[in-house]
Amino acid sequence: MLTRIISGAVGAALLAVVLYFHDTVLLPIAVAAIIAVMLFELLRAVKLHKCLPILISAEICGIALPLIYCFTYYVDFKELFTSHDAYAVPFDTSVPVERVEIFGWSASPALLAFAVTLVSAFVVFVTWLRKHKTIRYEQIFFVLACMILVPQAMTTMIRIEHLSSKNGLFLLIMALCGAWIADTGAYFTGVAIGKHKLCPEISPKKTIEGFVGGILTTAVVYVVAFSIYYGFTPKRAIIAFLTGALCAVVGAIGDLSASMVKRQIGFKDYGKIMPGHGGLMDRFDSVLFVLPTFYVFIALVGVQ
Repeated sequence: MLTRIISGAVGAALLAVVLYFHDTVLLPIAVAAIIAVMLFELLRAVKLHKCLPILISAEICGIALPLIYCFTYYVDFKELFTSHDAYAVPFDTSVPVERVEIFGWSASPALLAFAVTLVSAFVVFVTWLRKHKTIRYEQIFFVLACMILVPQAMTTMIRIEHLSSKNGLFLLIMALCGAWIADTGAYFTGVAIGKHKLCPEISPKKTIEGFVGGILTTAVVYVVAFSIYYGFTPKRAIIAFLTGALCAVVGAIGDLSASMVKRQIGFKDYGKIMPGHGGLMDRFDSVLFVLPTFYVFIALVGVQ
């Protein structure tokens, strides 16, 4: 238990530092690092982490995406590396740039991201053709799905932070809390009154009562947080309640999906980078689903 507490405290401290410097290049670098570790853990789960062509192509695809979106919102690429002010704000969150120029070659960020993904997928397929006797199609398509899902989902952190130049940090914190608050609410509700199993074959400890408790806890916390930050209005409270409830439901689906993969593979944890907690996939499994859901819902509906 002590190891779990210390590990969680260190992780929370690192996250706090990244969030404090959310308007600098540290955020996309941190997101890229998280993606790299998560992809390694997933490739390890299907025993492809020792196949260097697949590992390297997947990692390049994952790391490139948040950096590309970083440059999407950055006005002067050169100043990112030449500024003498360590605390300068390198992002212009008002107007995204339409094209990225690197070494004299210009392309839209979306096209550049697609090109990197396409080349990485091509390398994976070529490697499969060369090693088709030892690598099965289930492994290949699992890797391809992870190469798309994990980078796109985690890069949503940058998208959320840039939804508003003034309120981006608050929205990012709420998006992350959308998954973790639900877990906490579900745990304590399940311990207190949980009797009916939710998915006993996938996650024996989860209960229907805990699931409902997690939804209500997240929804109520969202209403309180949004009302304090923006000011209370009935419309805003309803939007916050629905956002929190939706994030809790989607987060539970992500958690159960990741648990099902572990059960079918025979893993207890995806990794050991966080002693007592497992790997980053074990901590961010529900976040993978919550971040895009939060982003789409808030971008479409708004909070005003």
